[in-house]
Amino acid sequence: MKHNVLLANGVTVPALGQGTWYLGEQRNRRQQEIEGIRKGVEAGMTLIDTAEMYGNGAAEDMLGEAISTLDRSQLFLVSKVLPGNAGGTRMRRALEGSLSRMGVKYLDLYLYHWRGRYPLQETVDRLEELKAEGLIKAWGVSNFDIDDMEELWRLPGGQNCLVNQVLYHTGSRGIEYSLLPWMLKHNVALMSYCPLAQAGSLRNGLFRNRTLVELAEKYHATVPQILLAWNIRNGHTIAIPRSSKAEHTLDNAKADQIILTAEDLAAIDRAYPAPTHKEYLDMQ
Repeated sequence: MKHNVLLANGVTVPALGQGTWYLGEQRNRRQQEIEGIRKGVEAGMTLIDTAEMYGNGAAEDMLGEAISTLDRSQLFLVSKVLPGNAGGTRMRRALEGSLSRMGVKYLDLYLYHWRGRYPLQETVDRLEELKAEGLIKAWGVSNFDIDDMEELWRLPGGQNCLVNQVLYHTGSRGIEYSLLPWMLKHNVALMSYCPLAQAGSLRNGLFRNRTLVELAEKYHATVPQILLAWNIRNGHTIAIPRSSKAEHTLDNAKADQIILTAEDLAAIDRAYPAPTHKEYLDMQ
C-alpha cells in the first residue's frame, strides 16, 4: 500500500485496515464475511481489528476461521479487552480466550477498550506483563480523551502505549482540537474507527455532500473512498472501515491510491470545518 503508518516501536502497518464490529453475529453471512476478510488481506489490508466484546467473541471466532488459511506472520492482529477484564487475573483469561477464538499464539496489539473500575496503573502493569511473556507484541488504548492520555503518560510504563483508537471521520473532527495534537507530539498513532460514519443521518449527509461528491467525480472514485483518503492523509492515522462483503472491502482498499491535494483538503475544511474549541469524544 502507498499509505503506511510507522508505530513508535518501529513496526510499519498499512494505514488502511479492516474492522470487524458487528461481524460474525449472523450465521448466514459468515462465509461472505470470511471472504471479505481474505480479499482485504490480498489487497494489502493486513491489519485487522476486533474485540472480545464484538458479538461476545463471535467476531473473533469468525476472524479466526478467516485467517486460518493465511500466513499469520503477514498479519497485524488487534483485539481489545473489556474494562471488566482489565485487571487482576481476568486480563490473562480474557486474552487467552481471544487467542483461542482466533486460533493464534499472540496478538500484535492489545487495546484497553475503554476505562473501567480498575486503577489505570494496574491495567498498564497487566499489559506490560503480557507483553513481556510474548502473548502480545504491544498495547494501546481506545476511547481515551486527552485527560486520560495525560494521566496514562505519567504512570510507570504508560509511555509504552502505541495507539489510541477513537471515532474519527470528516463529519466528526473534535479530536483535532487538543487530543490529536497531543498524540502527534507524543508519537501515539491514531486508529480511526467508523471512518465512514457507519450509521445514522450523519452518514447520509456525508454521502450526499456536494464537495465530497465533486471530489469523487474528480478522482473517478466513490464518496466513501474520498472519506477514507481524507482519513489517512497525514501518515499518522490507521483507518479500520468495516465491511461484510468482499466487493465493498476491495472498494475501500482502492482509497489507498487517492492522494488529495491541498486544494482538495481546503475544500473539505470549508464543508466540514475543524473544531475551534474542545469537544468530547464522539461515538457516532
